[in-house]
Amino acid sequence: MNTIIENLIGMNTLTDQVIATDLLIAAKTGVRNCAAAVTEAATPEVRSVLRNQLKEAIELHEEITQFMMSRGWYHPYNPNEQIQLDLTNAETALNV
Repeated sequence: MNTIIENLIGMNTLTDQVIATDLLIAAKTGVRNCAAAVTEAATPEVRSVLRNQLKEAIELHEEITQFMMSRGWYHPYNPNEQIQLDLTNAETALNV
């Protein structure tokens, strides 16, 4: 899509928000997968490596969450605001 048109209809911000949301979802999946892998590890050495990976995955998730909250793209502590934001984004996507 043309950059000028994206700016006029507000899609440039929505595109950034969608990318950040996808990254947050991927980070959540990484945390979940690392946690599951720790429980399946056969040796203490492997568990140690996986625990370190889990810690890093949790820290990445926190960074992405804080970034999205600072931009007003994510409201984990206010479900009503998050629902309204999701509805607004869905409307915008349908109107494009």
